[in-house]
Amino acid sequence: MSRTLPGALLLMFLAIWLAASYGVRYGLMEDGQWVGLCAVPGDHWQCQVRSLLGLGIHFQVMAWAGLGLALLAQVITSRGGWWLAVLALVFGVPALVLYTASIAVFVVVLAGLRLVRQRAA
Repeated sequence: MSRTLPGALLLMFLAIWLAASYGVRYGLMEDGQWVGLCAVPGDHWQCQVRSLLGLGIHFQVMAWAGLGLALLAQVITSRGGWWLAVLALVFGVPALVLYTASIAVFVVVLAGLRLVRQRAA
């Protein structure tokens, strides 16, 4: 396996994850049809998901989880730190898109720095 393949696969995954996050934002959270459909509680499962996601956005769950993982990834020097940085990006990218950009910016920067850090000799 070449050295650049994992990085390329990670970039492709993050691009797809970013597109899916925008799909959730504009297809579920900001679409006007859900306002009328979700007026009656319990009729649609999408309304339950929208409500729970709204609570998660309000309490900034994804952003704080990503920040914790990114900080932990900075401390762990083994391959586990790299995977924690990837997981931090999994939380940080949707947090950027879903209204918590002030914290998620730090998540993406810290996780990105951890991903490109060289191993100690």
